[in-house]
Amino acid sequence: MTLPTNLPDWLAHCAALHPKTMDLSLERTAEVARRLGIGFKVPLISVAGTNGKGSTCAMLESIARHAGYRVGLYQKPELVHFEERCRIGGEAVAADELVPHFAAVEAARGDLQLTQFEFSTLAIARLLSLAELDLVILEVGLGGRFDSVNAFDADVAVITSIALDHTEWLGDTREAIGFEKAGIMRAGRPVVVGDPEPPQSVLDHALSLGADLWLHGRDFNLSGDRQQWGWNGRGRRYSGLAYPALRGANQLLNAASALAALEALRERLPINAQAVRQGLAMVELPGRFQIVPGEPALVLDVAHNPQAVAALALNLDQMGFYPRTHAVFGAMRDKDIATLLARIAPLVDVWHVTDLPPPRAATAAELAQAVTSASAGRPVVVHMHSQPAQALAAAAASADPTDRIVVFGSFYTVGGVLKDGLPRLAARHLG
Repeated sequence: MTLPTNLPDWLAHCAALHPKTMDLSLERTAEVARRLGIGFKVPLISVAGTNGKGSTCAMLESIARHAGYRVGLYQKPELVHFEERCRIGGEAVAADELVPHFAAVEAARGDLQLTQFEFSTLAIARLLSLAELDLVILEVGLGGRFDSVNAFDADVAVITSIALDHTEWLGDTREAIGFEKAGIMRAGRPVVVGDPEPPQSVLDHALSLGADLWLHGRDFNLSGDRQQWGWNGRGRRYSGLAYPALRGANQLLNAASALAALEALRERLPINAQAVRQGLAMVELPGRFQIVPGEPALVLDVAHNPQAVAALALNLDQMGFYPRTHAVFGAMRDKDIATLLARIAPLVDVWHVTDLPPPRAATAAELAQAVTSASAGRPVVVHMHSQPAQALAAAAASADPTDRIVVFGSFYTVGGVLKDGLPRLAARHLG
């Protein structure tokens, strides 16, 4: 067989290997990792949770980098380009840098059928394990217990908020989902739980395993007012902190968890207060309540489950007055679309719903019907589009300069409007 020579061909090759896109099991990943000899000699942090994983990883990376450390990060999914998933020193690796690691996984897997996610996780893990780094951060994908990232033993595990999502795979209660997330814990090692009200299953698993449990409200706390906030943990406190550059009330919970994880690693990876201040002030993560300058105002958010959309709605409500809000929305069919729409429908005046590329995506027609139902008799305008960029263009064309547009839902929705770069809107009478 002739092996692929570029990243797109490798991804196509991986997609064709396994009859399922998802096959929850650690055995295949762990075996190929063993054959490849993948191991991390530097501290490793794994981050799981329903919402807030990406933001927590970004804050960990930013703070550590401002402390002078060279950081490797595996995050997912990408918004536009696959190589966004792997960052070293704050920059996405080049596509060509990933190619030899895909080839190494292919040579090591033998007859094992890996899913595309397992294959690509192994390739990125190999690249990070061979790089000259001081810290590695791995974002867990779906769940935790059977996620491919869990093939690698974390020195510190972080579990962010836990809510109902991916219920067909993880269970339909917070207790069931919490048990799956708790699978990233390791005996005797720190686990930071950022959810203020964690499921009992998380606490029970930590106790049975003998993990070093760091609980929000017990082992670390936050406090603040409109101008600044403070954090205190087991052996360190920070006061007079500026709010994180990532907008939204929920980001303080993520920041608090990130600081607890770094505090748990303090003997191996000392962090000074200045690095904390600079790291939080300069952290960036596209698509998380990202406000793009222009007229009308543009908000990008990958919120795609009821908890995340409720946070988005709260953040929108705190932005101030806008005559009209236009929404560009696309989502996967397996999401709790009715519930998440109910959280935000009262804030939206005009909807632009869109088709998305994956087969499991809800169609624009299905979303239009869901929006109408969620509006509960309130007059609402709904337009249907074949792609997110088209939907945003239509929203921008009909919006007044003092309006706002919010693009939310799937990563494919936000990625679809970013594929040609960050949109810069100018109201039609200003252009």
